[in-house]
Amino acid sequence: MLNFDTRSVIALILGGGRGTRLFPLTRIRAKPAVPLAGKYRLIDIPISNCINSKINQIFVLTQFLSVSLHRHIRQTYRFDNFNGGFVELLAAQQTMDGGTDWYQGTADAVRKNLRHLDQKGLKYVLILSGDQLYRMDYLEMMRTHIESKADVTISAIPVERSQASGLGIMRCDDTGRVQGFLEKPQNDREIDMVRTDPKWIDARGIPSRGRDCLASMGLYIFNRDLLFDVLNKTTYADFGKEVFPAAVRSRRVQVHLFDDYWEDIGTIRAFYEANLSLTKPNPPFELIHADAPVYSRARFLPPSLMEGATIRGSLIADGCRIGKGTVIENSVIGLRCIIGEGATIRNSILMGADFLETPEEIAAAHRAGIPPIGIGPGTLVCGAILDKNCRIGRNVCVQNAANVEESDQFEPCQIRDHIPILVKDGVLPDDWKMS
Repeated sequence: MLNFDTRSVIALILGGGRGTRLFPLTRIRAKPAVPLAGKYRLIDIPISNCINSKINQIFVLTQFLSVSLHRHIRQTYRFDNFNGGFVELLAAQQTMDGGTDWYQGTADAVRKNLRHLDQKGLKYVLILSGDQLYRMDYLEMMRTHIESKADVTISAIPVERSQASGLGIMRCDDTGRVQGFLEKPQNDREIDMVRTDPKWIDARGIPSRGRDCLASMGLYIFNRDLLFDVLNKTTYADFGKEVFPAAVRSRRVQVHLFDDYWEDIGTIRAFYEANLSLTKPNPPFELIHADAPVYSRARFLPPSLMEGATIRGSLIADGCRIGKGTVIENSVIGLRCIIGEGATIRNSILMGADFLETPEEIAAAHRAGIPPIGIGPGTLVCGAILDKNCRIGRNVCVQNAANVEESDQFEPCQIRDHIPILVKDGVLPDDWKMS
């Protein structure tokens, strides 16, 4: 049993940059605010991991399009007045101090908020990413850090050689101390420099299964005093590219091994596949978990109403109304989705709506010549992502039948990595087709 005061730990969740690889989902929101699995947001994953790990002092650092993220955090995470817990947003801002403007990288973001870490009793800083899908008990990582007497601990996951070129790869000695680190090795010679013998992985209770590289997950524990020292004495802007490699050379950096589902939701393709993987009978990431649930905003919505619909392998959120004869297969249906009769939804992500329209609002939309919020009768949506509050008419076809890789010619429907994406508040009139 790990014997330490969890109040000595503070978590910093990094909200990331502009999120260009997730555009257009990040057109009007920060990356951590992107909806996930019908009823959650990406930020709910690291915050839930913190709460389930009994860590309840949490800062979220962001600077781009943070209004919806701030609203979600404010409406969701409220602790009682007696345990000192909080989840607070730290947006980039200008102050009277020099250099307190836009964040230039992950380390620079923390540097510009060090004053918030100058707290009595604080010993450890847990640094997390706001755009990853995984479940972890951070107390196990804290155990590794404390028992090894490390200055810095980094979580790593075994990966195959073919995946190494997109990740930071490290080499460790027999004690688990990191001896070498290389960011995104591009050839076999570079990979061999930081390769790990699969027997080393097997010996630590994790089946290597041919995996011979340890990849950084971008999750760190720093001793607080060391973090202050490093950031105050250097101009390093990024943890992965600068701070961590430098620490390997001069400090005790320990690896914490993790071998469960972990996905970096950094691209449209990764976002799409991670969501649809949750619809499987045995999903790689289990939303239903008695000991470590995923938390989100409590909403007072009615159960979803389905009238003669056929639904296979899909997630259906609250407050939906699905018409007679509709077929939904391998899809994620978000909050308040209204789907007309005879529609077909396959291999798609529908983010739903922020509100339900009144009969008067629906009538006004018809008078204005636009569909009400939702999906009209007879419409086909296949292999697509529909952002919130979309208005789709009758007999519409949202499908990339021509297998176009990238295109903006179908506005307001854009194609990224072969996936059609209807932007938030997008309108597609009756009989619209992607052709």
